[in-house]
Amino acid sequence: MEDTAGSNPQSLGFTEKLKSWLSWSWTYVCFIWLGMVLIMIYVLWSPLKLQETLTSASVFLNTLTPKFYVALTGTSSLISGLILIFEWWYFRKYGTSFIEQVSVSHLRPLLGGVESSSTTGLFTSVNGEAEPRPSVSECKVWRNPLNLFRGAEYNRYTWVTGKEPLTYYDMNLSAQDHQTFFTGDTPQLRPEDAVMQKAWRERNPQARIRAAYQAIEMNHECAAAYVLLAEEEATTITEAERLFKKALAIAGKDINLLVYIKRRLAMCARKLGRIKEAVKMMRDLMKEFPLLGMLNIHENLLEALLELQAYADVQAVLSKYDDISLPKSATICYTSALLKARAVSDKFSPEAASRRGLSTAEMNAVEAIHRAVEFNPHVPKYLLEMKSLILPPEHILKRGDSEAVAYAFFHLQHWKRAEGALNLLHCTWEGTFRIIPYPLEKGHLFYPYPGCTETADRELLPSFHEVSVYPKKELPFFILFTAGLCSFTAMLAMLTHQFPELMGVFAKAFFSTLFAPLGFFADKMESFMPSSFWHQLTRI
Repeated sequence: MEDTAGSNPQSLGFTEKLKSWLSWSWTYVCFIWLGMVLIMIYVLWSPLKLQETLTSASVFLNTLTPKFYVALTGTSSLISGLILIFEWWYFRKYGTSFIEQVSVSHLRPLLGGVESSSTTGLFTSVNGEAEPRPSVSECKVWRNPLNLFRGAEYNRYTWVTGKEPLTYYDMNLSAQDHQTFFTGDTPQLRPEDAVMQKAWRERNPQARIRAAYQAIEMNHECAAAYVLLAEEEATTITEAERLFKKALAIAGKDINLLVYIKRRLAMCARKLGRIKEAVKMMRDLMKEFPLLGMLNIHENLLEALLELQAYADVQAVLSKYDDISLPKSATICYTSALLKARAVSDKFSPEAASRRGLSTAEMNAVEAIHRAVEFNPHVPKYLLEMKSLILPPEHILKRGDSEAVAYAFFHLQHWKRAEGALNLLHCTWEGTFRIIPYPLEKGHLFYPYPGCTETADRELLPSFHEVSVYPKKELPFFILFTAGLCSFTAMLAMLTHQFPELMGVFAKAFFSTLFAPLGFFADKMESFMPSSFWHQLTRI
């Protein structure tokens, strides 16, 4: 066993060396192959009667009418135009070129191109050393701490607009969350729990509601069933609150159920205008279950305190959770920027700042904005109303467009309430991109920006929403190439149709110039090699 284990690294090393050698020699092999092809063509020129074949082909081409060339160039233009349309659609939908993706996925391995695995999962720190990069968590999807109620809010949007605000992927993640939360502590599921497990997996909302009523018929104290009815059947927040209170009364000692229900009750109080009551419920919940920080209840608390304009309390919460050892969020970063911005924004003037420079407080506010924008660069366009808002999803991707939508949906009103804060944001947020010109390679205050956000956001956000992409992608080469090819062939078709004789002369001159180097090469080969040598070679 030890010998086998010890020989594996050697065999793997030999394989890697062989692959690297083949990759290195591939360019030279191509040149040698091209040279051999040219030599074979010259050697077989007489035996295969290539000269007569080219002459007959030239005669055939000369007999073709201009209509043939018009049809040829027109067909080429049509085909390249269809490819262009497909490439553009694929790029808009998936953010990459289809031809490029196929080339990289299927052709590159055949050509020996392999990505270096020595730096996978690493990022460069400030001192230039390689450190482990959290590749697993950077694209982790999180539960939206302020997600709306399906029956009272999401469904009302669907009734009015006819559009579905939630994707199937997002709802499937919620079903998995609910199954995890409400399984219960007992090793064996009760009959009503088994029904609820199936209910969360149902895709049809009416089927989920019917299953909840079936669970209640089995056991009138099935709290999870009342939770489902409060989330999906209740058409008003008041009705949802009533059902949640009923679920709380029968929840027993199930911690997951208690935390979930109390949090939703606090959110109901916030939505119904009882903000101080909501703040108290959230504080009590955080004190009662201090180890459940991953649920991000403090983000609900921050939003409620901002609504009360209790900025000192907001700062106290931030001082506890805006720590270098804790994961960040758009809520934490932009709330910190808002507090520093409101201290100077009412008197801020870009003209005055350019003349006298920024004061210490203004510099702190600008740095806080730059920090927030580096963490999530999608938020400012929603706060400045440069992009239209939609209902936030039930799950978000940190630093992604989904998180930006969720933050701006609830916090835009707080930025508007602080006089001049949006003006300061408007004047300074784009300066962040000068600090980090290559965000995918190296960050400034945070890790490099993850490259997987666009794909995950497209799964979380509805199709009618235009996903924000950062950094802005250039058009792929193949889109530009097919656009140029389509335009060029269409122009040739039009010119050939309008000026057939002139285009015929131009085509002959072009092809004679194109094949001139080949004729020059053949003449040189004849003068360099004796005729007897070629005669003997052709006999062989």
